Amino acid sequence: MATITAGDFRNGKMFEMEGKVYQVVEFQHVKPGKGAAFVRTKMKNVMTGGVTETSFNPTAKFEEATVERKDMAYSYNDGDLYYFMDQETFDMVPLGADLLGDAFRFITENTVCKVLSYKGNVFGLECPNFMDLTVTETEPGLAGNTATNTLKPATLETGAEVKVPLFINIGDKIQIDTRTGEYIGRAK
Repeated sequence: MATITAGDFRNGKMFEMEGKVYQVVEFQHVKPGKGAAFVRTKMKNVMTGGVTETSFNPTAKFEEATVERKDMAYSYNDGDLYYFMDQETFDMVPLGADLLGDAFRFITENTVCKVLSYKGNVFGLECPNFMDLTVTETEPGLAGNTATNTLKPATLETGAEVKVPLFINIGDKIQIDTRTGEYIGRAK
């Protein structure tokens, strides 16, 4: 295992501390006029999602955490379990709803996502940043109404609700940014 110091911290860097895995959200090297330099760090526990702020001595050593990101296709859900198929071994891996994250509401069957694990323990899911989805329910669009700043609610094939421009109709395929839940445009 590689060792890193607090002086090596960069945004997104993962490290192990007290048996837990943390990801650096923000860091700042501070050199006060008096006293020793330190690294002010905002870090996220990747298992629980909790964010904490701590200061470290720049020479403090940590084990670098290697997170496995594996491509798996969403297959189906059964109650509170969502099953993903490993693209290489075709094994089915069940994930609890608590691990899926907000972006999962835009994911359809057979969509490939990245399942995140550390030492075999799955702690999260990375969905594609953009999804093309069909509108299943919305008020009819009005011909000639191309005002782009006026939005109406629409239900997508996954059951998720988003705001779309007035000219979008049932059956239209649209592109959604899964990170923000925002309408991007018509799907190509």
